[in-house]
Amino acid sequence: MNVLVIDYGMGNLPSVKRAFEECGADVLISGDQGDISKASKLVLPGVGSYAQAMDNIKKSGWFDALQTAVREKSMPLLGICLGMQLLAEEGEEHGHSQGLGFISGNIKKIPSNENIRVPHVGWNEITAKKSDPLLTSIEDGTDFYFVHSYYFNAANENDVLARTPYGAAFPSIVRHGNVWGTQFHPEKSSLPGFQLIRNFLSISQNA
Repeated sequence: MNVLVIDYGMGNLPSVKRAFEECGADVLISGDQGDISKASKLVLPGVGSYAQAMDNIKKSGWFDALQTAVREKSMPLLGICLGMQLLAEEGEEHGHSQGLGFISGNIKKIPSNENIRVPHVGWNEITAKKSDPLLTSIEDGTDFYFVHSYYFNAANENDVLARTPYGAAFPSIVRHGNVWGTQFHPEKSSLPGFQLIRNFLSISQNA
């Protein structure tokens, strides 16, 4: 088993598992932190409330387990949608909540007006800000599938790999060291999403 999909009680886990398997991965969905030792890569999916997700992660023991795996063992981690937002230092959904703190920044509500509807739902393009193994063979302007009401307000522009226009251009892919996050759902993004998944699977621990 080379990919562990983390089960903390929130997220469309079967669809993530199927997509990674179709891209050649050996995948386990697990809520047992002990299974980290069997994996070479971690995937943190998520759908729902930031505050509830972080509460689940802390109560289930995943907070400390992820800190050890990511910071001490340098395991590659991919956060998807809410999972990307959880990588931040804090979120403001349903009050302020501490995040995992892997990437500096906070999670803020998308400003809405008569032209910008929230949630942001549907296909939208990404524009790369720098090259990265996660973006191999993915052209600028490629569309991915989004469903979200909050965005990652990155403290350091160097952590932003790609942005997407929706009102102001928000970070749609972030990276800091061995941690990546996508605001869109690669598992729901057809061929480009599967290319991104294959790219993540091919990344070495020291990339």
